[in-house]
Amino acid sequence: MTLDLASEAWTCQGCGKCTSVCPVARSGLGYSPRRLIQRAIQQDLEAVVLDRALFACLACDRCTQVCKSGIPIAGVMLRLRQAAHERGAGGELAHAGILQTLMRIMARSATPQRRLGWLDGSVRTAGRGDVVYFTGCAPYFDPLFRHLGVRPLATARNALRLLNRAGVDPVVMPDERCCGHDLLWLGETEDFARLARHNVGLIRETGARAVVFTCPEGLRTFRLDYPRVLGELGFETLHITEFLARAGTDRLAPGPLPGRVAFHDPCRLGRHLGIYDAPRQLLGAIPCLDTVELPHARETATCCGGTCWVECGAAVKSLQNRRLQEARDAGAGRLVTGCPKCDIHLRCALAGPAVPAGVPEPVNIVDILAESCGIAEPSRPGAPAPGPKGGESDA
Repeated sequence: MTLDLASEAWTCQGCGKCTSVCPVARSGLGYSPRRLIQRAIQQDLEAVVLDRALFACLACDRCTQVCKSGIPIAGVMLRLRQAAHERGAGGELAHAGILQTLMRIMARSATPQRRLGWLDGSVRTAGRGDVVYFTGCAPYFDPLFRHLGVRPLATARNALRLLNRAGVDPVVMPDERCCGHDLLWLGETEDFARLARHNVGLIRETGARAVVFTCPEGLRTFRLDYPRVLGELGFETLHITEFLARAGTDRLAPGPLPGRVAFHDPCRLGRHLGIYDAPRQLLGAIPCLDTVELPHARETATCCGGTCWVECGAAVKSLQNRRLQEARDAGAGRLVTGCPKCDIHLRCALAGPAVPAGVPEPVNIVDILAESCGIAEPSRPGAPAPGPKGGESDA
């Protein structure tokens, strides 16, 4: 792409409201979205593109909500990252870049995957049908993060059990690929487009009318980004909480589950897509479960610190610890997430030495719903308990 700035950025008034709410800026480590945009407009755009600070942005979109000029700041960052990628620049990758490498392999290789080994006799699936369950990167996350006690494939099986309980035997595709969310937000648009074409082509072959996601990033990518590349997709996209709420909680028949929980709104599910009520409706249908709101919830929810596995440093750790402490102070015994990455990043914080005492354990909403219905997969033996472990991961 040519090195230009989205036209909206030129309307920046320099008021600093974006920086005042930016979770990375509030970490005190010197990052400022206002300063980055002002530099790009007034000074050396080329230098901004080559600056690693460009990749500190979490794209949580909190800034866009308060911008008086209506600048889609995350979108501006995305365009600048595309220019950075073309110049060979980028941020510091977490986990030595293994996740990005897997995504690029999926984008560039025609080698079929063996993605269905996690299915077992406890779930029902179909080869063709009206509903596809999009697994996303759960088969790759599972071995990479099991040391944190994260169980993405158990959550995927619980999701299928809930769909079965709702009367649906979904299609699970044997060669779906990563949705491309992380590559897109790293500026790698060509590989992103390859993944989009592959996944949509497979879904169309199933004859599905709807695709259900447990990952808000996958949902956001299909709903907002794929149409920009491919046009109208020809099927509906839904987060699993939307799908189950629409099907009706009577069909799930959740049982009593005593305790107090708080719901953490994922950025992609909430601010990016406006999905706030469905998760709360499902939690509210569980007898004996007390759901409390965090001080920063819905539109003002604090990001978990997760992005496209890049620039995961002190600012992110501080953000994660503050979010866990907020849940603890609200009296929550568990912090319910609606996103596998939120689960990973918040549990990563639990593994660090700086985690505040007494913070609640994160749990995916799929798992707590399955637990209330009596169909949850048993906990994996040997999973670490919440609390300081004496070492710090870089998830």
